[in-house]
Amino acid sequence: MIMAEAPVIDCTKCNGCGLCVNVCAYNVLILVDQVVTIIEAEQCDWCANCEAVCATGAIACPFEIIIQG
Repeated sequence: MIMAEAPVIDCTKCNGCGLCVNVCAYNVLILVDQVVTIIEAEQCDWCANCEAVCATGAIACPFEIIIQG
């Protein structure tokens, strides 16, 4: 698979619920002052689970997954 970019976070939409942090298997997301923040973006596996659980639409995964083979 070829992937690029990390999820994009709109801090104005984040309500600090932490659901995205809980579903991130690679601990790429943390809450800082009740707002989600990306740390170690290179560890992201682009699963988009964070985007899927975000009820406010604060997380967008602007990447495309291309399967080669």
